Amino acid sequence: MAGHSKWHNIRLRKGKQDAVRGKTFTKLAKEIIVAAKAGGGNPETNVRLRQAVDAARKASMPTDNIKRAIQRGTGELDGVSYEELTYEGYGPGGVAVMVYCLTDNKNRTVPDIRSIFSKNGGRMGESGSVSYLFEPKGVVLIDPGVTTEDKLMEVAIEAGAEDVQPTDENGFEVTTAFEDFATVRDAIESAGIAIASAETTMIPTTTVELVGKEAEQALRLIDLLDENEDVQNVYANLAVSDEEMAGIG
Repeated sequence: MAGHSKWHNIRLRKGKQDAVRGKTFTKLAKEIIVAAKAGGGNPETNVRLRQAVDAARKASMPTDNIKRAIQRGTGELDGVSYEELTYEGYGPGGVAVMVYCLTDNKNRTVPDIRSIFSKNGGRMGESGSVSYLFEPKGVVLIDPGVTTEDKLMEVAIEAGAEDVQPTDENGFEVTTAFEDFATVRDAIESAGIAIASAETTMIPTTTVELVGKEAEQALRLIDLLDENEDVQNVYANLAVSDEEMAGIG
């Protein structure tokens, strides 16, 4: 169960960028509102809401803001109604891209996303055109020095995890089936192992490795999509080597 993909490296780097740039309080609040509306206002029984609240706390979102977002979702406070939209498309070099949005104005979001694709070497695709290249998974990240690989594997695999891998930063990544995510996360926490982050995500079944200008263009497309106010998450099956990433900067 050792080793990890080049895509893993890209995703971790992208996640660090998101923490600084893309995950604003507005985006976090949107996800909390939609999660609370869909599954109720209790994070202990609503997996999606707990994930959203955990992300908000990690980003230092004020507790009062989190509470109000939950109340807007449950209807205790008035709030905007958001629609969940998924767009699929292709980036430079044929990279598959999935874009998840929460919007209060579909007529604004659709042309904005289409424009970002077309102006950055990509194109929008039909529904289902690339989604088959991704699988929904749960991912739990453990910081270095928190536990041993043997202990983590014993706890995680017993709880139903699919895989435990070391990361470049000497921590660990635990991968689960989508439906087993909450069970595995809770088991790790119950074992006294501190979790750096836990989320459900979309993992590509195959990757497209790019170099040079195409790699740079594809990364720029992902960044620009992620920066859009209506975009919550962007997933791509892009693979770029460490050497190439270093050259891109």
